[in-house]
Amino acid sequence: MTHPTDPRVQDARKRLRAAYDAAAEPTEAARAKLDRQSKLHVRERIALLFDEGSFVEDGRYANSTAAGLPADGVVTGRGTVDGRAAIVVANDPTVKAGSWGARTVEKIVRATEAALREELPIFWFVDSAGARITDQVQLFPGRRGAGRIFHNQVALSGRVPQICCLFGPSAAGGAYIPSFTDVLIMVEGNASMYLGSPRMAEMVVGERVSLEEMGGARMHCTVSGVGDLLVEDDTEAIELAKLYFSYMPSTWRDEPPSYAAEAPVAQLDSDTVPEVESQPFDVHDVIDGLVDEDSFFEIKPLFAPELVVGFGRMDGRTVGFVANNSAVKGGVLFTDSADKAARFIWTCDAYSIPLIYLADVPGFMIGSEVERGGIIRHGAKMVSAVSEATVPQFCVVVRKAYGAGLYAMGGPGFGPDATLALPTARIAVMGPEAAVNAVYAGKIAALETDSEREQFVREKREEYLEDVDIQRLAADLVVDGVVEAEDLRGELLARLRYAVRRDRSFTERRRAIPPV
Repeated sequence: MTHPTDPRVQDARKRLRAAYDAAAEPTEAARAKLDRQSKLHVRERIALLFDEGSFVEDGRYANSTAAGLPADGVVTGRGTVDGRAAIVVANDPTVKAGSWGARTVEKIVRATEAALREELPIFWFVDSAGARITDQVQLFPGRRGAGRIFHNQVALSGRVPQICCLFGPSAAGGAYIPSFTDVLIMVEGNASMYLGSPRMAEMVVGERVSLEEMGGARMHCTVSGVGDLLVEDDTEAIELAKLYFSYMPSTWRDEPPSYAAEAPVAQLDSDTVPEVESQPFDVHDVIDGLVDEDSFFEIKPLFAPELVVGFGRMDGRTVGFVANNSAVKGGVLFTDSADKAARFIWTCDAYSIPLIYLADVPGFMIGSEVERGGIIRHGAKMVSAVSEATVPQFCVVVRKAYGAGLYAMGGPGFGPDATLALPTARIAVMGPEAAVNAVYAGKIAALETDSEREQFVREKREEYLEDVDIQRLAADLVVDGVVEAEDLRGELLARLRYAVRRDRSFTERRRAIPPV
């Protein structure tokens, strides 16, 4: 039976098909520009993220009555990543450079509302020139304007993972989207973040600076610390985003996924950690001896490398590591390393990831420059994060833990599930050289000959070392166990199994007032 047709329906179908097709592929000119920039199209990026056939899109016809604005420059929807549901918000840089219009903002707000309502992780694929000034009244100031995006991101923080790949620019207010996510992966040569462009900086403050110097990917991953991981291209960024997600639970209510257990790539032994505390070594060697093979995922490797933070798997389960690296600046803690540690600890605590501190720290840096930079409040931020964390925590004194460095690395006073030590460990207010000079400076200066001074200093150092002897610290219950390097992984695994019953409460209050 043939039904009569309605010209209006036929016309609507034609227009909808045209709008659908316009959002599917870039124009030839736009594709050529993507190729010149070594970028993938937004839908190619999404295809790499989600399991095949799982993506369901929202708002594809947004602003389709306007010319040249397919999907209004942003693709949003749901799919599964290795079988786990997630939301994506992905700018389309081929549509007015990925800029925001009123419908763009509405789509993003709705995506964040869905994430809050359904407790779904969000992948942010950012590549945007910022707001369209022509739409500013519609998208900027109102209750459902761009500010609502940031408000919802803050509400999502610690509730579900927010993972950002920055493929291109993230300008002005839009730069805050990446800053509110849990991890930011930046593509070198293409990604940039800045509140004011180089041209604006020259106009307003008279500064001439390049885009890379102002807000390039390498700068943010090495100097500012805004970026977490620096990658070569879009594909690597998405692969790392998915790998990061594999260490995370889907929500704060869940446990991180577990995988088949594997042996470490190398066995720890007595040669891994030099016995002479002044001899630097790479703490990655210790981490590799503790985690399942090739499972360590380092965060901010190019920023404040004197402190190593990252996720690993032990017997297939996610564990977070905070480790001093004596191979870089002697492992001393600076303002940047304190900030790096605090944020990582907050992340682990939010998503129920146990923490292992590997302490080999002479303390916090001293001097007028770091004092002017606020090292006291930055250090207090790290100590606050350690104090408030309620996940299982283990302090392992690898070699030295001096002064407030012991506190920042989850020492005994902060209620870790256990404080363990290698036989190479020392715990003290300061190192023996500094201590003798501090206490006996006048006496040393009064001695007449170099040989007398050397003998006196040597004797006092020996007395000091006897006072902080590792057996004495164990006898006084400062440490809960002294283990050889080859036994450390087994000891930690056993203790991790028991620590799952740990109480997750800290203190009752409305909120803390962090020293930031």
